[in-house]
Amino acid sequence: MQLHTNQEHSTTAPVLVTGGTGTLGRHLVPRLLEAGSRVRVLSRTSREPVEGVEFVTGDLAAGEGIEAAVERVEIIVHAAGSGKGDDEKAHYLVRAAAVANVRHLVYISVVGADRTPITSGVDRAMFGYVGAKRTAELIIANSGLPYTTLRATQFHDLVLMMAQGMAKLSVIPVPAGFNIQPVDAAEVAARLVQLALGEPAGLVPEMGGPEVHPLAELIRGYLRATGRRRLIVPVRMPGGAARAFRDGANLVPEHTVGRRTWEDFLAEHIAVSSYA
Repeated sequence: MQLHTNQEHSTTAPVLVTGGTGTLGRHLVPRLLEAGSRVRVLSRTSREPVEGVEFVTGDLAAGEGIEAAVERVEIIVHAAGSGKGDDEKAHYLVRAAAVANVRHLVYISVVGADRTPITSGVDRAMFGYVGAKRTAELIIANSGLPYTTLRATQFHDLVLMMAQGMAKLSVIPVPAGFNIQPVDAAEVAARLVQLALGEPAGLVPEMGGPEVHPLAELIRGYLRATGRRRLIVPVRMPGGAARAFRDGANLVPEHTVGRRTWEDFLAEHIAVSSYA
């Protein structure tokens, strides 16, 4: 795999960011640069270098290009996430990081990963992402590598994507009894940078947004902001994982450390969209 860089290798080891071009990574990379770190990003596509950032082309899901990505790296922030396969990604990354003697692996997980049972086909179909996150947590914790894991609630961006998709329907089915505590990705990124540049701390206190909302309320807020009218119909979801969510497994009201509210995020997004 090919390494792209815009500067000579310095004596300071770069911080590797997986998922560096994603929702969280776009906030992580500039904050690491601001903190004085050199940054290396693992990307599936070749990219032009930018000031302070080098890119390694590879595919974490396929286990390709990871050895080049971890070469001469001491700190990894593993922010790559998707709808499925996070456990496999963690497996490949841990294997390469162990060979490279990485001294600190930082992982972003999701609140409720340890409290959401994934035991049936229904659970796996609807909440397989949460189960994969939990498996990835365990792979990292049992790897022997010094690590830090932060669990966060759902990002505002994810809620917005969900609302945009649902708004395409004339009748919107919303899981009954689901509450969401959305947090700002930029605030999570700032916390991850702080953790990454500190000492490995294992599982650290969870991070949640400032407010808990019924999911239906969040969807209605988006509809109002965009001038849409839709019928929202509550649907009771089957399975143990859905039951856990109704019981608040995905919430941390005791850790409302985020400051940016859903309303603030939505107002800014709609304003930007209106003038785009």
